[in-house]
Amino acid sequence: MDAISRPGPLRWLRYAYGGRLPDRYRAWVLRDATAPHWRWRYALRVLAETAPFLAVGFLVLMLLPVPVAMALAALGFALVMTLAFTLAQAEEFRADRLVQHGFPPDTGRRSRR
Repeated sequence: MDAISRPGPLRWLRYAYGGRLPDRYRAWVLRDATAPHWRWRYALRVLAETAPFLAVGFLVLMLLPVPVAMALAALGFALVMTLAFTLAQAEEFRADRLVQHGFPPDTGRRSRR
């Protein structure tokens, strides 16, 4: 069995934000989007994408006369809503990601069978 080439941290970050990886990572993309726990991996990727925005939001809220607990509650609510909306559309995002990397549109759904 051939080893699957994994992207480095910077390429992974670009991939997390929707960028296309070079063709040598196609097998990794396919595994990422079709492995049994792909939804967990997707949720972790959403958290990585969201973390910088939440940090900036926290800093902005700390410049205002807002209690820390209220700021954290608002940011927690934003995170929960982000996860809820993106996970609700995860199948479609997965299909788009696979098509972006040259796979047929039904690859993700076929992998479940």
